[in-house]
Amino acid sequence: MLIDTLHHFDQAVTLAINGLHCPLTDSLWVFCSDKKVWFPFYLLTAVALIHRLGWKKALVVILSVVLTIVACDQTANLFKYAVGRLRPCYSTRMLAGGLHMLEGRGNFFGFFSAHAANTFGFALCAILGFKNDPKTSYRRFNTGVLVWAGLVSLSRIFVAKHYLGDVLVGAAVGCGYGILFGLLAKYLIDRLFTAQG
Repeated sequence: MLIDTLHHFDQAVTLAINGLHCPLTDSLWVFCSDKKVWFPFYLLTAVALIHRLGWKKALVVILSVVLTIVACDQTANLFKYAVGRLRPCYSTRMLAGGLHMLEGRGNFFGFFSAHAANTFGFALCAILGFKNDPKTSYRRFNTGVLVWAGLVSLSRIFVAKHYLGDVLVGAAVGCGYGILFGLLAKYLIDRLFTAQG
């Protein structure tokens, strides 16, 4: 009963957010949702890490980011098939409620959002990675990467692929993995390089 109530609430909130679409922003949401446009950002972050930390420390951080994304992706896939919650774009109730779709429907199941998990995981892990350079403030990067993760996550509601609940759970999982692997990278850097230096 409680699960049904939460699901109906999630549907109503998702429809309300999705209903805020307009032609001016539709292309922005499709752009943010496209994984291919993330890769230049990943590459620039890797280059910045190498420049700021040196290649050895940066390699540890980059590997921790890769592990974060792999963990987020695999956990999301596991949950999607274990939970079996249909995406909003496959729900007759959502379609009847006026759900606005901006791209193809994709796979059937959507709990939880891998996009939200990947981007927030990347963001938190990268933020912690740059903390291995204590001499420099990365406030602009930290703000920018979190805004980017938020826009990507929000885009999944506007393209009708996820409910708000899918996005929130995905963001939480991503933050958890990002912190876990980010702290692991810091521990390894402290053990392997700080003791030598």
